[in-house]
Amino acid sequence: NIDRAIKKAAGADTANYETVRYEGYAPGGVAIIAEALTDNRNRTGGAVRAVFTKYGGNLGSTGSVSHMFNHVGEISYPPQAGSADTVLEAAIDAGADDAASDASGHLVTCAFENLGSVAAALEAKLGEPASVKPVWKPSLSTQVDEANAETIMKMIAALEDDDDVQYVYANFDVSEEVLSKLTAA
Repeated sequence: NIDRAIKKAAGADTANYETVRYEGYAPGGVAIIAEALTDNRNRTGGAVRAVFTKYGGNLGSTGSVSHMFNHVGEISYPPQAGSADTVLEAAIDAGADDAASDASGHLVTCAFENLGSVAAALEAKLGEPASVKPVWKPSLSTQVDEANAETIMKMIAALEDDDDVQYVYANFDVSEEVLSKLTAA
């Protein structure tokens, strides 16, 4: 035990981290994808399964809900990167699929396979992006009522609170009225 503790402190006993994707359903038929980075699949799997069970969801096998999402690249820029037209033109030239701009900034999406080349082309024209990452974007969404929306939001918050879970994606849609009620509470 002492030798093992010394090796761990010296960095000789480094953990191997791996990326794991958990997929399942929340109440109301909402699809959830949770991406985790873990050194212990059993611990993380158990924790994720416990959250799904606690909030009335079902953890499925890999691939059970990912068909309802598109794996795309997302590149974001702050508002000062340029006007909406400038960013759109740069995105088209870079080979991106879509560009959206609003007061909070610019969001460019592209095919996951092209993320590196599109990000490099945009960086050459617009400067360094705020973030470049792969995301799971829902291809269809499920409308939920107030009771299910509250449960789903608690479930997502519980998943995000897990130290191993990096990102959580869901395909639910909630009305503005319900959302304002839930965020005011």
